[in-house]
Amino acid sequence: MTFDFAASHFDLFEQPARFAIDARALDARYRALQAQYHPDRYASAGDAEKRLALQIATRVNEAYQILKSPLARGRYLLTLAGVDTQEETNTAMPMDFLMGQMEWREQIAEARASGNVERLEALNTELRGEIGDLEAELGDLLDADRLAEAAVAVRKLRFLEKLDQEIGDAIEAALF
Repeated sequence: MTFDFAASHFDLFEQPARFAIDARALDARYRALQAQYHPDRYASAGDAEKRLALQIATRVNEAYQILKSPLARGRYLLTLAGVDTQEETNTAMPMDFLMGQMEWREQIAEARASGNVERLEALNTELRGEIGDLEAELGDLLDADRLAEAAVAVRKLRFLEKLDQEIGDAIEAALF
């Protein structure tokens, strides 16, 4: 059993190293790799081969999850280009973005406090639209090799994903 652990996620999934990917081809390649390397196929093999199959399957799953997620894919492309997104250390954001975050949080808190599931779902729909727009912007920035701006877009997306989680938690709390 041979496998190139040094291959990039894009090479592993036979995709060009760019933000826009062919989701159908990604899924098809994932299924093919799983069929080829799934640990169950090596149940009767020796311990070393079983371990290798498990390592390969783990690597395939990790790479698939990263390429499937626009935020993780953008972050990975930046990492390949040697850019640190500084998500843990750089919280500086444009003022209009921060003000928008405050407005979102206030609206979520109001809807949560009143148990207004319809309002929370409307906020979720609106937020998903903003996330989609920002993902498209991230792709454009990466394609234009505007990596510093792309890193800011990744940090913004991370903020929006946290808001999305807050809305989901609020909907769940209101329903139960």
